[in-house]
Amino acid sequence: MELKLDPESFEKQQEILVEELINNIAVKVQEAGLTGLEMENLTANIAFTVASTIDDMTGIESDGVHVHPYLTFRNEDDDLIHDGENSYTYEFVTPVLKRVFG
Repeated sequence: MELKLDPESFEKQQEILVEELINNIAVKVQEAGLTGLEMENLTANIAFTVASTIDDMTGIESDGVHVHPYLTFRNEDDDLIHDGENSYTYEFVTPVLKRVFG
């Protein structure tokens, strides 16, 4: 397994990941009984929170252990695709929300 720099592939995979997260969150929020604008707003809030956590923007710490996520994606050759810096999944949340909820 190698770590490979591929910003174009990494960006596309982040967008796909965010869309999957948003769709899954929306299903669970609907199952909890929310619909319409309430469902969309809660889905957006959860999606931004998850994206910020993945992107290492939330300051994760427990018992003095600091956690710094670094997102990679595995390709068909089992290489780990990265962008050379932290992920920026939060940037895809708004456009994906617009696409999903129209």
